[in-house]
Amino acid sequence: MSQSSFNRLAPFIQEYIYHNNWKELRQVQIAACQVIFDSDAHLLLAAGTASGKTEAAFLPVLTLLHQNPSTTIGVLYIGPIKALINDQFERLCDLLKEALIPVWAWHGDISSSRKRQLLKHPQGVLQITPESLESLLINKHSELPRLFGDLRFVIIDEIHAFMDSPRGSQILCQLARLSRFLKTPPRRIGLSATLGDYSQAEAWLCSGTDRLVITPEISSGQRKVQLALEHFSLPKEEPLLDKGGQGEALQGIRGSFHYNVNSFYKYIFNQTKSRKCLIFANNRTETEAVIANLRQISQREGLPDIYHVHHGSISASLREAAEEAMCSSSPAVTAATVTLELGIDIGQLERVIQVNAPLSVSSFLQRLGRTGRRGSPADMRFVATEAELLEEASLPEQIPWQLLQCIAIIQLYLEERWIEPIHQVKYPLSLLYHQTMSTLASMGELSAAALAQQVLTLPSFAAISPADFRQLLRYLIDIDQIQLTEKGELIVGVTGEKIVRNFRFYAVFSSNREYTVRDESTEIGRIVMPPPASNRFALAGRTWEIWDIDTKSKIVYVKPGSGVGSTSWRGGSSTIHTKILSRMRQVLLEDTQYPYLQRRAKERLKAARQLAQFDGLASQNILPLESQTYCILPWMGTVAFRTLERFLNFCVREFLDIRSIKGKSPYYLIVKLGEDRYQELYEEIVDFGNKELTEDDLVAAEEAPKLQKYDEFIPNNLLRKAFALDYLDVGELGEIVSSWS
Repeated sequence: MSQSSFNRLAPFIQEYIYHNNWKELRQVQIAACQVIFDSDAHLLLAAGTASGKTEAAFLPVLTLLHQNPSTTIGVLYIGPIKALINDQFERLCDLLKEALIPVWAWHGDISSSRKRQLLKHPQGVLQITPESLESLLINKHSELPRLFGDLRFVIIDEIHAFMDSPRGSQILCQLARLSRFLKTPPRRIGLSATLGDYSQAEAWLCSGTDRLVITPEISSGQRKVQLALEHFSLPKEEPLLDKGGQGEALQGIRGSFHYNVNSFYKYIFNQTKSRKCLIFANNRTETEAVIANLRQISQREGLPDIYHVHHGSISASLREAAEEAMCSSSPAVTAATVTLELGIDIGQLERVIQVNAPLSVSSFLQRLGRTGRRGSPADMRFVATEAELLEEASLPEQIPWQLLQCIAIIQLYLEERWIEPIHQVKYPLSLLYHQTMSTLASMGELSAAALAQQVLTLPSFAAISPADFRQLLRYLIDIDQIQLTEKGELIVGVTGEKIVRNFRFYAVFSSNREYTVRDESTEIGRIVMPPPASNRFALAGRTWEIWDIDTKSKIVYVKPGSGVGSTSWRGGSSTIHTKILSRMRQVLLEDTQYPYLQRRAKERLKAARQLAQFDGLASQNILPLESQTYCILPWMGTVAFRTLERFLNFCVREFLDIRSIKGKSPYYLIVKLGEDRYQELYEEIVDFGNKELTEDDLVAAEEAPKLQKYDEFIPNNLLRKAFALDYLDVGELGEIVSSWS
C-alpha cells in the first residue's frame, strides 16, 4: 500500500522522499492519499504529534496541483499562530524547491513587498492567519475572484485550537464568504493531534458545505511515556518569584520562604540542566518568573545562558531566536505559554516541564506531544504548587487543588484516553457585530434585507433570529456604528469607521493596548502598564530598569537591571470540564498509589487524603467551617459552578439570609448565613433540579455581561440572552446536585 501511494505522488515529491531518506510512507500519509486521490470528500486527519499529518495533507494535494495547476491561489492553509506558519513555510519551500508551485506566507510580520508579489501573481499555496484573511476579505473584496476563484483545497491546522473559540467561528464565516466568489467549493482538510469526539470535529469541518467528511482510522501504536509529578508549598505573597535578598530578609518572619522558593526553582533547574527542554506555564507572568530565576541560578553556577521566553508579548525577533535555539542541537530551555503548544517543529526535545496543572486534558496531550519524537519515550514532568499553609487556613485552603488537578488530568488520559468535548457557542453576538461590520466595510452600501442575507446565512449564526438581527441593526444605527443613507441603504457609520479601519479590528479576540519596550534600538516586547520610571520589571526572562517613558507613543525605554523583577498581564478566563473535577474528587478519596508521584507529592497527597477522611469529604458536599459559615465542595466544572453560584445569589439568598458568597472557581464556595440553616441550604441545592428554573431566571433584568471583544456594541437584552445560553447550564447543575442526596 505504501508503494502504491508513493507511485501516485508527483515526481518532485518522490525525489524529495528519496533525498530525505524516508524508508516508507507513514500510515497517516497513506490514508490521506487514498481519501484525496480516490474521493471528493473533506478529510479529517486525527493522529498523534509528529505522526506526519502536515506532509500527509500536502503530499497528495500538491500532487494534484502539480498535475493540474490552478489559475489562482490553489491551496489555502490557515494556521493559528505566526510561528507555526513560519515553520510550515520553510518546510514547504524545501519540499517545493524543484516544483513550479509558489508558497506564500501572509501575516503581520510579512513585508509589504512580498504581499504585493502575491497580489500580482496569485498562485500556489497561501499560508495565513484568520486575522490576515479577514483583512483580505475587507480590503481586497473586488479582487477576491482573481485571488481565489480557482481555490481547490483549504487546510486548517490544529483545528482543536479553533473549534471552540471565536476564531473558529470566524473561520467558518470567512470560508462561507469566500465560497461566494469561487467556481467550485474547495475541499477542506482538518489536522489535529488532540480530538476526543471525531463526530464533533467532522460536523465543524463540513459546516456550511454539502460534502461528507472522511476520518481514516489511524493506529497510533503503543507510545512510551515517562511522567513525574512533584509538589512545592510556596509563600502566599510571592508563589513564583524570588526577589533576591528580599527572600532572605523575610526568612525570619516566614520561616521557609527563601528555602521553599529556591528549592522550587532549583528542582526545575536540575530537571532541565544541560538539556533541551520546554517549560509550559499557564500565563505569561509565570514564564517570566521561571526563566528569570533559572537564569540567576545558572549565573551563580557559572553555566552558559541557554534560557529563553516565548509568549505573545515577546518581540518577534526574540521569539524567533527562541525557536532557532530549540531547533539547534545544543542545550536550550524555553518557557512558553500556548504559543509553543501547537505544532511548530522544535526538533528533538528531551523533556517537557509543566508548572501547575494545564487547564485541560487536550492541552496536556499537546504539551506531552512536544517530546518523545523519533522513537524515544515522551518525558513530561509536572510541578504543582500551592500557597504555604498557615495555622488559620480554612478547610478548602488545605486542599492541594493543583496537585489533584494534575493527577486527575493524567489519569483521565491513562485510564480512558478521554479528551474534552468541544463546546461551541450558540449565540456569538460579538462575532455577529464583527462580521456585520466586516461585510458592510467590504461591500459598501447594502439594504437591511441584503445585509441580513449576507450575514445570517453564515454557518456560525444559525441560532440568530431575524428579529434579533433587526434589533442589532437598529442599535448600531443609534450609536453611529452604521448609518442609514437617504436611499435607505446601510453603510459603516463615522464612529464605526474608526473601529473597522484599525488593524486591530481583524481579530475577534480582545487585545490590550500595550507599551512597546525598547533597549536602545532593539524591541524586547510589550507590557500593559509600565511601573514608575527607575523601577524594575521582567520581560523576556530578564530584568530591566526604566530610564524613560514616551506616553504619547507608548514606548518604554529600558536598560538591563539586576535581580529578579516581576510583570503582570491581564489573563482571560478559562473553563474546566466537570469530568476533571469529578476525577479530582476520586483522587482525593481513593487509595491508589500513582507511580509517577515524587516524594513531596506523595507526602502532600497522603496528608490531603487524611484530611478528607477526617472531615468526611466522601459523604458531604457542604461542610461547616465556623459559626454560620459553610464550605461547598461541588466537584463540578466551571459552567455548572457558575450556575450554582448564581442560583444561590438570585434564588435563595433572601430566603436563607445569605450574607456573603466567596470562593475559588470551580473548586469551592464559602457561604456565610445570617443564622445556622445548614439543612435548608443543603435541601435547596439538592432540590435544584425540581425547581423548573431556566438559565434566564439566573440573569438579572438589569445585567448585561460584556465578556467578548465587541459586546459593548450589543443591546443589553441580547447580551443577557447570550450569557444565559452560553455561560450557564441548569441541566448539568441539576444532574450533579441530584446525586448528592
